[in-house]
Amino acid sequence: MVKAGHIELLVTDMEEAKRFYVDTLGFTVTESDAGHMYLRGLEDRNHHSVTLTKSDAPGVDHFAFRVGAESGLDALERLAKERGWFSRWKKPGEEKGVGRALVVEDGFGFPVEFYAEAEPREWLLQKFQHYKGAKVMRLDHFNVMLPDVAAAYDWYVGGLGFGCTELTEVEGAKPDLWAAWLRRKHTCHDIALTTGRGPRVHHAGMTVADRASIMDAADVLAANGYAKSIERGPGRHGISNAFFLYLRDPDGNRIELYTGDYVSADPDWVPIRWKLNDPQRQTFWGAPTPQSWFDEAMLVRSPRTGRFAGVSDPKIKDRPDYLLAAK
Repeated sequence: MVKAGHIELLVTDMEEAKRFYVDTLGFTVTESDAGHMYLRGLEDRNHHSVTLTKSDAPGVDHFAFRVGAESGLDALERLAKERGWFSRWKKPGEEKGVGRALVVEDGFGFPVEFYAEAEPREWLLQKFQHYKGAKVMRLDHFNVMLPDVAAAYDWYVGGLGFGCTELTEVEGAKPDLWAAWLRRKHTCHDIALTTGRGPRVHHAGMTVADRASIMDAADVLAANGYAKSIERGPGRHGISNAFFLYLRDPDGNRIELYTGDYVSADPDWVPIRWKLNDPQRQTFWGAPTPQSWFDEAMLVRSPRTGRFAGVSDPKIKDRPDYLLAAK
């Protein structure tokens, strides 16, 4: 596994989505057709990191990880079959810009794609004439919500070889795992696993150049009539140390503008531990978080049925302090 690769967001109005993502935030359009728009950031070297797909309802079709070699795809198919999980190979041309791709509905209900080859595209890092809006550089991570973080942690760390950089534990004598930040590339994370109703995707994190880019993005959003799309921030996370701004697109899909995390390449890295009631873990400055950030997230479309997956609640009825601490 190399890194978080791309995400496919479902949108109901392609023109309005283009106005938000391209005209306002500054994503680059690689190509588009009647039902899809393939976007990338200034630092993305491949065909796309975000796909917008026309749909009757918003949500997530899939999120994807890039693997280092084709042989890894076959190994992943074997792993999925051993666990009894649904998997299928995408048909040639089904998704532009990627080669052979395996889609798995994992044991937690998430549609996860794995691919090794991606079509190269021009690196725009020093094409400064393309810098506009949020000056989005690249896709950084996914954040997902599910009822059983511990089981998903075992899969990503034990099955896929992810490393844990930070985690959140509940208070009490038994420090149960509440959330974990896991990585393959040498930054804070490629995926965060968080306790909540799921399977749902909370957000996709997009790296921007610096803190000034986030402030500029807020100004541009407000000037273009998207002030209400700013859900949370600007602020600094305790977890990851990153400066952030959370946005909701016209359909309610959530993305994060993100910058300033750290390198985690040391082989003796010890995960940073946070307690759930620590107010600085989410916002280092201690500012309150809107309730929508806790309650709302994107539904995922099952690759097995083609319908949105049903969601389940965490099994926490015997521990009401979990709910109190999460607010």
